[in-house]
Amino acid sequence: MHGVRRGVLITFEGVEGSGKTTQAKFLVDWLIARKIPHIFIHEPGSTKIGEAIRSILLNAENKVMHHKCEVLLFLAARSQLTYEKIIPALQQKKVVVADRFSDSTYAYQVYGRDLPPRLISVFNRFATAGIKPDLTFLFDLDIAEGRARGVFDDRMETVGKTYHQKVRRGYLKVAHRAKKRIKILNGEKPVDDLKCEIVDNTKAFLIGKGYKL
Repeated sequence: MHGVRRGVLITFEGVEGSGKTTQAKFLVDWLIARKIPHIFIHEPGSTKIGEAIRSILLNAENKVMHHKCEVLLFLAARSQLTYEKIIPALQQKKVVVADRFSDSTYAYQVYGRDLPPRLISVFNRFATAGIKPDLTFLFDLDIAEGRARGVFDDRMETVGKTYHQKVRRGYLKVAHRAKKRIKILNGEKPVDDLKCEIVDNTKAFLIGKGYKL
């Protein structure tokens, strides 16, 4: 880790069934094999408080939850995660691998729920102490294809197809505005091909940040 000034935050984003979680775990395995200090987190959750909030957010019985309540709960869980896990890990020069982070809020709540982007941006910066991902892998996939890959039954997953199509378009708009940070990957590619793409991009990125691999 010679030359590393601080840790880095690498996030994985995408619609339901896009394969992001599988690939995030593959990257963690790659870091372990190279003995690179890291932590693996997911949203919402990864802290005691965050998991309690997650159970409320994803409970299919909570269908009456208002969109504003939803976004504030997501941000509350993210804030706890930021201060409890992310900031200490970055200070310790670790690689933080996150299964979802702030881009999810813009895709699912700003674009998906039509909430005001400027206001949500302010709230998100407040919740995260201004921390942004250093590198993001966005898995783009047709909504129908993603749905065919598994069983989706939580409160967010069971929202209608039109909503999830808006989320997908939202992700692509976010990626268009952050081309240097966000790498769009074709979620239809074979798992091993995606794994190689992610490793190649991550390796080059970490070397550029001073990590010795």
